[in-house]
Parts: sequence; structure tokens; C-alpha cells
Amino acid sequence: MRSGSDVPTSVRAAKLAALLALAALVLAFPSLAPDAFILSVGVVIMSYAVLATSWNFVGGFTGYISLGHAAYSGLGGYATALLILRAELNPWLALLLGGLLVALLAVPIGIASLRVRGASFVIVSIALVLITLLVFQSWGSFTGGSNGLRVPRPFGADVLRPEQHERFFYLHAALLAVALLCWWAINRSRFGTGLKAIREDEDKAQSLGVPTFAYKLVAFVISAFFTALAGGLYALWFGFLDPIFQFSILAGSYLVLMSLLGGVRSLFGPLLGAVIVGYAVEYFKAQYGDTQFHLVAMGVLLAAVVLFMPDGIIPALTDLVNRFRPRAASIREVSQGELAERRRAEAAPAKEEAHR
Repeated sequence: MRSGSDVPTSVRAAKLAALLALAALVLAFPSLAPDAFILSVGVVIMSYAVLATSWNFVGGFTGYISLGHAAYSGLGGYATALLILRAELNPWLALLLGGLLVALLAVPIGIASLRVRGASFVIVSIALVLITLLVFQSWGSFTGGSNGLRVPRPFGADVLRPEQHERFFYLHAALLAVALLCWWAINRSRFGTGLKAIREDEDKAQSLGVPTFAYKLVAFVISAFFTALAGGLYALWFGFLDPIFQFSILAGSYLVLMSLLGGVRSLFGPLLGAVIVGYAVEYFKAQYGDTQFHLVAMGVLLAAVVLFMPDGIIPALTDLVNRFRPRAASIREVSQGELAERRRAEAAPAKEEAHR
């Protein structure tokens, strides 16, 4: 007779095989890309994947929708660039230090913004992007202002552009792997359980003893840290920072769309959403140039997700597979003592009723 543990084992094996296939595809992509342009699109999509996964530390675990995560990405990019230019630090040290500085800055921001919920939190996150945009545009003597800021390339001028793309693709992939591993570890921890309780019902979680504000703040800081690293790595690859592009509400909206499309409660949901949305954005930009048609397309896509797949693609596919999967039987031997105990428990209410 087949035991109930066979199905979970097969599911784990299928997930492991899918994970290995995904890793092999990512590693092989630079060699499969037909030209440097397609490889650069791959770098952009991989950057979106890191940003969306970083956003999911807040949106997926706590349910707080932030449209202002572009602020942390922009701050990470500028912190990395300014540490290289002003402090003359090694680019990779500047990248790590920039991420830590943004995480430190996220502590007071989180203390102030996480005291509100729902639409109020969304408004606060938008206000943060607008404030950082105004500051970095106005402080031209330090940040370059509207003229932008050139970022020195870490590999030097001797490395050709296709090789630059290939190296940064793998660097983004490595950062994505670390972010995914961190998200997976939190999801399986007691801390993650507390965060998911906050997502489902924050007031009830607090009444049950969950330190809701502290948990939210830690998730917020972790999210800001990975977002800043992604922004700094993108700045090193692109080589130029523009405050209007770096501190864009539209960029934050893309992160929300990517996560919702793939599934905010799943590990690989933001990654899947980043591949779909990132490719669509680059395709529409290439086809229609500087027009705003890609914004219309993204709006239609967001409406379709909300209407037909509110939980995202991965949860929808999982539910579909579960419908056709045979239910596993849970069979185990019961000892004579356990059987007698069950019979006594079932007979007790009848005896009390008879005495009455």
C-alpha cells in the first residue's frame, strides 16, 4: 500500500528539478543571447527580479503596499557612486557600504511610516520618492542635479561592452540568489510566521503577543538593504545616474505589478513577474520608441491581473494542479491503548447524558 509520504516526496523532487532547470537556464543565458542588446535586456530583467524580490520582503510578508521603493534603489545607486567619487573607495566596498547606509537610513523612515496602514502608508511611500527626487535634483554641487552623475565602471575600459553585460548579469543573478535564500529562510522561521500573521490580521496578531511593529521594521530594513544593493549594482553597470529616472514612482509601480503578477506570497512569484513585465516593457520601448504606449500596456496588464488572477500566476497554477492531483491518504497503525482511549472519550458524553 502506498504511504501518504509518497506524494510530498514526489512534489519535493519536482520542485528541486524545476529549481535546477531554472538555475541552468540562468547560467546559460549569456551564451544563448544572440547579441549584446539581448544580453543587456537580460541584465535589466535580472535587475527587476532583484528589486521585485526585495520589495516582496515588505509586500509579501506584511501586506504593506509600497510605491516608494524606488527611493531606496536610487539612494543605493547614488550612495555607491558618491562613495566611489568622493571617498575614492573600491567599487565593491562602496556597493556594500552604500547598502548598509541606506538600511540605516531606513530605520527612522520605517519608524515614522509604519505607524500608518493601508492607503496612508501608500501616500507616505509616494511622498518619500518625491522628497528624494527634489533633494537630489536641487543639490547639484554634490549629486550632479538634473545633469546626472557619471559612475566609474568597476572593470575598466579594457573590458568590452558584451563582456560587461555578461559579468553584471551573473552579479545580478548572485544577488538574486542571496535575496531568494533570505526570503526562503524567513518564510520558514518563527519571524516569518509572525510577519504572515501581521499580513492576515495585524490587530489579532498583536493581541496574541506578536511584536508587530518590531517585526514590520525589521522586514522593512531588510527590504531597503537588498533594494539599495540592486540600485547600486545597476548604477555600476549602467554608468550614469539621473534623479528623474532613479526616483520614479513608475518604477515603484512596476515592482508592485511584477510581484502581484507572479504572486506575492510565493518565493519565485516576483521573479516570474519581473521576467514577464521586464520583457514587455523593453519590447514596447523598442517597438514604440519614446511614446507612452508601454504605460497603457502595463495598465491593461495590471487590470487583468487584479480581475482574473488576484493571487498571481504561481498560486493560480498551484491551485489548478491541486485540483487534478489525487488526494494522499494518511494511514498509520493505531495501538490498542490509543484505540481504547478513543472509545472511552467517545463514550463519556453518552454516559453523562444518561445520568442526567
